[in-house]
Amino acid sequence: MHQAIGCVSLLVREYDEAIEFFTASLGFRVVENTPLEEDKRWVLVAPRGGHGVTLLLAKATGADQLSRVGNQTGGRVFLFLHTDDFWRDYRVMRSHGVEFVEAPRNEDYGTVAVFRDLYGNRWDLVERAGIVAEPD
Repeated sequence: MHQAIGCVSLLVREYDEAIEFFTASLGFRVVENTPLEEDKRWVLVAPRGGHGVTLLLAKATGADQLSRVGNQTGGRVFLFLHTDDFWRDYRVMRSHGVEFVEAPRNEDYGTVAVFRDLYGNRWDLVERAGIVAEPD
């Protein structure tokens, strides 16, 4: 038996502003952008070179969903972006205006810093210690 998490839903205000942030600021690629009924779209983004989980950019509808945009986990780190070169990605992300809310630090598991996406969700940028990335 083989199972895997295929995507994680991330509430966004607007599709295009979210696509712009993830592609321009974080260097993600658009995996799929399919129109659905009314003004809905099936939008998947993923880190370049990444294999596995994608983000489903889900446009919030109604007051309840809109109130959760940017705070889907009550202020805790929500997502973990793994990298094979922390300092490369940290510098590039900062040059694209990504807000890091703390200084990078070394932990037993690797080098890490918390950043916010365009809506305020907290992410970890992590280079795992002792883990060699699989080649593409």
